[in-house]
Parts: sequence; C-alpha cells; structure tokens
Amino acid sequence: MAPWIKRTPGRTSTGATVVFPHAGGAAAAYRPLAAALAAGGDDAYVVQYPQRADRLTHPAPETVEQLAEDLFAAGDWAGIGPLRLFGHCMGAVIAFEFGRVAERHGVELRALWVSASQAPSTIATSPRLPTADAEIVANMVDLGGTDPRLLEDEDFVELLVRAVRADYLAFNRYSCEPGVRLAADIHTIGGESDHRISPDMLRGWQVHTRGAFTTTLFDGGHFYINDHVDAVAELVNAV
Repeated sequence: MAPWIKRTPGRTSTGATVVFPHAGGAAAAYRPLAAALAAGGDDAYVVQYPQRADRLTHPAPETVEQLAEDLFAAGDWAGIGPLRLFGHCMGAVIAFEFGRVAERHGVELRALWVSASQAPSTIATSPRLPTADAEIVANMVDLGGTDPRLLEDEDFVELLVRAVRADYLAFNRYSCEPGVRLAADIHTIGGESDHRISPDMLRGWQVHTRGAFTTTLFDGGHFYINDHVDAVAELVNAV
C-alpha cells in the first residue's frame, strides 16, 4: 500500500471502506470520518490525491480516469477484501471511476456511497469549473467547508488553489455516458439545504448502477457531513 493512502484500523476485518476526498481536499480532512468508520466496522483508507500534503510534488493526472487508475494501482485492494467506496463531491466521481477499475479487475464492491455530488453523466454538459486563482477562491467560499480564517492566510490559499486547480482541470475534461453502470449498489447522501447539489441531482446517480439505489438527506448544506460524521459512518457500515 502506498504511504499516502492513510489506513485507520477497524474493529472488524471483513473488508474495507475507501474514502475519496472532495476537490482540493487532503486526506487529513477525513480523519474524523475514517475514525468513525473504523470504530464501527472495517478498516478505513483515505486516499491522497497529487499536488497536496505528502504528494505535493507528485504530478497531477490529466483525467479523472487516470487518477482513478493510479489510486487503484497504489494498493493491494484485491487482498483486502470486499470494498465500500465513499466519495464526497468530486471524490464521488473519482470513487465511481475507481469502482469501474476495481470491477474490471475482479475486486468485489459492496457499495458506492455518493456524498453531495452530481451524476457522472451530467458533468460534461455542466458549466466548467474555474481555474483562475481568484475564481477558485470564490468558489471555495461559496461551497463552504473551509475555515474563513484560513482563507486569509496567503500561504494556505496558494497551496489550496494549487490542489483545487489540479482537480478541476481533470474534472473539466471528464465525460461519461448514462449507460455506464457499476454492478455494485449506489447509495447517495446529501444536505437538505445544499445550494449546489439538489436531491434530484443525487437521484441522477440511479442510472449508473445495475443494483439497488437509495437517497438519504441530512440537515445541512454542501458540507453537511462535518456535522453528521457518526451518523454517516453508521449508515455506511450498515450496508
């Protein structure tokens, strides 16, 4: 397992949950979720994308598909057991592509958990994400989830913009047809007051599974998860 895939040992060892951060997000931001998942279930792994934290000097893949391939190649996922995948925002699309790679390699997926994300087949026709510095920062402010005090720190903002731009460039190149499906079930979760991802957008993921599909809503906005870590972990571990 690559050192930049962060493992939290679980209470049981019948598989694992793999967590995929949002655009610009570092693995460290998902430590609370990983701890909650592991406390009530299997090992939790949080992947680290290039261009941040301990992968600051790693080149960014040009596409979401290449990023997913690289993340899959970085671990012995077949030896770990059945996988649950959990991705927040852009991380859900990366998790979806990771799941496609895993299924092609015969790795069993228990489920894909999609948090606050639009469906893959809707991305190509959506407005492009910003890549200029000021526009990236404005978008981060609009999404929420980042401490406003940190956005006053020039060094932090420089690193944040670097990571977000790498992710957004890959996302802007992404497209997926509605007929592309996982065999695994897909469960979507979102915030009732998320002004970016509506319940209908979450339900758009249904076309991407040949299995079961559910949608669950929590109080909160785009980063509802920060206020419901234990409840989300319990939901994920129950499937």
